[in-house]
Amino acid sequence: MVLRAGAILTLLALTGCEEPLTLAQVCKETPGFCSDLNKDSHCKNERSEVILKRYIEYKKPTDENKYQLLKGFESYNQCITLAAKIEHIKLKSKTTSRIEGQLTSIKEMTRLYQDTKNTNHPGLLYYHWSRNNEQNALTRLLSMENDESVTNSAEMQFYLASYYIKFDDEKTIDLLYKTLELNKQGQQPNPEVYTSLISLFYKHDKYKHAYIFSKVAQSAGIENIDLLPIEHQLMSDGKNLDALDTLAQQTYEQIQNGEFVSPREF
Repeated sequence: MVLRAGAILTLLALTGCEEPLTLAQVCKETPGFCSDLNKDSHCKNERSEVILKRYIEYKKPTDENKYQLLKGFESYNQCITLAAKIEHIKLKSKTTSRIEGQLTSIKEMTRLYQDTKNTNHPGLLYYHWSRNNEQNALTRLLSMENDESVTNSAEMQFYLASYYIKFDDEKTIDLLYKTLELNKQGQQPNPEVYTSLISLFYKHDKYKHAYIFSKVAQSAGIENIDLLPIEHQLMSDGKNLDALDTLAQQTYEQIQNGEFVSPREF
């Protein structure tokens, strides 16, 4: 079971213990948080995250904890929905428990959306807009664009980029660069940060930039990056790909080390 550092710290604060609360302890104290999810081994990590985040939100129902639980349930829902389609031939009860978990996730996500209709939490506002098409939530989010809760969050910078990419390429690149600047050491940015940068740079004939971030994306393990058209453009311009490869590797290492600084050359 993998639990993010923030959730661990929250559990420690809630329990006053030196050791984080375990899944078994949560299920013993609040069995309802476990019994209405799937009982088999499918979606093990997502299930564990949801159970612990349910407990955190139950003990301290802040908008931030509701947001983390909402994200947890969305990940769990995506996983268990696929698992629910897999019929267990010998044990029908396993298929039934997956469906039960799927229904629980839908019910809980609906509850969280209802509970946070009047929120000013930027992440929740983004979810209300992007998942439920609530335009008022988008308006409120954009009004907070310069708040520290947004400018200091890699996640929120990426969310804003996903909005502006429809009509403002320059601002989108700035936001994607900011997302990489805020990336913490050892973390992998959302793959769409790289693919969006590649697409935008190629669109505007910035082939050197498109090549560098294509190589960075490959280093990050992203597949299906088509380098050939970019390479052809660069070679026809007489560019040295070895030098760009070196720069791409340096860029990747800077991002991984939390040391990336935007060149802002667009």
